[in-house]
Amino acid sequence: MQDADRGGKPTESSSPDAAATWPALCGIAVMAKASAAGRTKTRLVPPLNYEEAAALNTAFLRDIAQNIRAAAREISIAGYLAFGPPGTTAFFQDSIDPDIALFEAWLPNFGDCLQLAVRELLKRRHRGAIVLNSDSPTLPTALLVEAAQLLAQPGDHAVLGPAVDGGYYLLGVKQAHSRLFEDIAWSTSRVAAQTIDRARELGLDVHVLAPWYDVDDADALSVLHGELAGGSFDPALQPYHAAHTAELMNTLIQKPRLADWLRVPALEGVAM
Repeated sequence: MQDADRGGKPTESSSPDAAATWPALCGIAVMAKASAAGRTKTRLVPPLNYEEAAALNTAFLRDIAQNIRAAAREISIAGYLAFGPPGTTAFFQDSIDPDIALFEAWLPNFGDCLQLAVRELLKRRHRGAIVLNSDSPTLPTALLVEAAQLLAQPGDHAVLGPAVDGGYYLLGVKQAHSRLFEDIAWSTSRVAAQTIDRARELGLDVHVLAPWYDVDDADALSVLHGELAGGSFDPALQPYHAAHTAELMNTLIQKPRLADWLRVPALEGVAM
């Protein structure tokens, strides 16, 4: 899970509440940033240009929202976007599944944003609260289901999904433990290890899920392309079929500069 430049005050947007009258057992909040050329997914430039990187961010968000809905068909889950920057509510209302609720979570420190999102989910009476990155569109639905199932078990504990770069794609808790987000070197390879250390300080058991990858640089973009083209990051896990991302990648790969960079043929046989 990566940091971003953040600022402003947290406020709740007017959006449909996915929890409805009876809250789901688990709330999942995607840490989402509104797409804007030159401000979103800039580490993917090059090989992408700024407009393409922003479009990819939107495709990721759409697929991740649908992935949460797929998980909700297997276990009681409500999906949210913990979003920013301030003033971008309309982007999310226009671009993302309306069944995914919105609340603003935009503070200067990324750990504070995560903590705000956890507290908001628990305030909405979910028994488990998960914060999820916005960089893993093919994350297997099974991992979301597993995390929610683990949080549904008795006792106070945490669930962590480690990313291959040393961060994490997912963190789930049952109580708002501020210490989990303190003294963390965000956007470094030490994030997951430091978070586990904080959990140990609290005497909190941590269930560690299978690792997955973030698409936050050019090398990871190549991994994503290979997976969408029929490869497999982890043969033991079924990746989520990220249709929006696959469609956009199939368009982008027609451009010679990107096809040359990836050195692979265009995606074929991808059902949209």
